[in-house]
Amino acid sequence: MLNPKTNERELCYVVQIDAIEPIIGSDNCEAAVVGGWRVMTRKGTFKPGDLAIYFEIDSKVPETETFAFLEKKHYKIKTQKYTFGGKGNFVSQGLLMHPIDFGWTTEETGKSIIIPDDGIQLEKGDFLTQRLGVTYAIDADNKRKGSGPDKYKKMAARHKKIFSNPIVKKIMKYSLGRKIMFLFFGKKKDKKGAWPLWVKKTDEERAENMLWILTNKSPFVATEKIDGTSTTFTMKRGKFGKNDFYVCSRNVVFDKPDKNCFYDTNVYVEMAKKYDIEKILASILADDSTLDWVTLQGETYGAGIQKRDYGLNEHRFAGFNFITSKEGRWDSVRAAKFMTQYNVPWVPILDENYILPDTIEELREFSHNEGSRIDGVIKEGIVFRSQDGSISFKCVDPEFLLKYHN
Repeated sequence: MLNPKTNERELCYVVQIDAIEPIIGSDNCEAAVVGGWRVMTRKGTFKPGDLAIYFEIDSKVPETETFAFLEKKHYKIKTQKYTFGGKGNFVSQGLLMHPIDFGWTTEETGKSIIIPDDGIQLEKGDFLTQRLGVTYAIDADNKRKGSGPDKYKKMAARHKKIFSNPIVKKIMKYSLGRKIMFLFFGKKKDKKGAWPLWVKKTDEERAENMLWILTNKSPFVATEKIDGTSTTFTMKRGKFGKNDFYVCSRNVVFDKPDKNCFYDTNVYVEMAKKYDIEKILASILADDSTLDWVTLQGETYGAGIQKRDYGLNEHRFAGFNFITSKEGRWDSVRAAKFMTQYNVPWVPILDENYILPDTIEELREFSHNEGSRIDGVIKEGIVFRSQDGSISFKCVDPEFLLKYHN
């Protein structure tokens, strides 16, 4: 689930059980339904309305006694398929644990969880990723997807005593407060390699965490979700005709071409050169003097990027976001057509007028029923964007996760 304050993915949080369903063929287990997720649990552990601790797929819990039952799975939580007596398959996504597993209690009304040691009350939607020490299951993802450095974090790291003060922490919660603190404690070197503040990091919420969207019957643009690494190119108009060009991964700014990358070679800089991105963005700024900046975001994929290499022995780029300071994010169809004049590929557009179904099961079926437009093999899933570009989310095919991420 995305944290709306940070736009970073949270891997663990408090949920409320929506329903309990039987699992065909199982005498001891049942399915707990949380939003669009169905998780296998032991019978009688939960009932509808109970609060629970949910751990997302692709996460890893600490190697402690509390999680000893996951030792054989290397403490990793993945999409799992179970078969019970040949009577049917059940796909479980995530892990649900009871508050009592952590020595916590539930308040009498059942609307909050109490942590006795410090008296903290937890409610539905509260995030626990940091408190419980949950990380990504794949080590590289903790660097690639984790919170990247910014100039404020660098400043705070140099002045730990000052920035651990409760009053200063409160000041740092506000944009103006951060700017004032940087005026006194910041340094020019803090800005070096810092994320460009006008760019929003790429991440899409999962459909399972926003079932309410299925009541929206406005047309959406459905594009193929490519299994690769998020890549951002952005250019800001500079003084005296010199523009500032940035090449970024999900969190890292490659201010130096030889800066360490997560792969054998710096595929982000490679894509910038392969598609002549700096020249393209400069041309766009030159053609429209009212623009302060332009941003192109997409997916770099192919050999060695993920387990799904699309049968390629090279790296390719496909755009999925084009954003300008004047108009914000363009709709996918317009952006795809615009980029053709610069020979920049776009993610495959599967449907320009898709009407969302009524259930998550139908949405998953749509995500599964056609192979990738790139090589015909199973695709990762689909990203859905409203035609005005203001709303977007993803639906990842569980069968893809079972094949490539287990």
